[in-house]
Amino acid sequence: MVDKSIDLCIYRMQNAKETLDTAKLCMEHNRYKDSINRCYYAAFYAIKAVLALEEKDFKRHKDAVAYFNQRYVATDIFCREVGRQLGRLKRKREASDYDDFYVASYNEALEQYEAAVLIVNRVERFLKEKGIILFEK
Repeated sequence: MVDKSIDLCIYRMQNAKETLDTAKLCMEHNRYKDSINRCYYAAFYAIKAVLALEEKDFKRHKDAVAYFNQRYVATDIFCREVGRQLGRLKRKREASDYDDFYVASYNEALEQYEAAVLIVNRVERFLKEKGIILFEK
């Protein structure tokens, strides 16, 4: 691994954690649609941290998610639950962002938050097993 890829990985994980914190704040302030959006992005930034180690990047979200699922979930590097939760996060985020009359509830936001926490924590564990030190603020 090149140092640049590790630096990008760490940066993306820090971004994932900050975005997860923002999702929680949105939920606490009854901004459920915003929380759902931030949950998806927290998980997305986390998987992009993994992809940074391979120096892989994609212009479209669906390509990054598909590659992650094929390379990491289908091969059991990450459990299938991570792939399922990531797919659900993406679908809910799209509905919340693009459906004009979508009304998000606290329970939906909480479910999305828990899914994002699961993914971010699993990625963090994976990175620690690779010897990548993530710095806490």
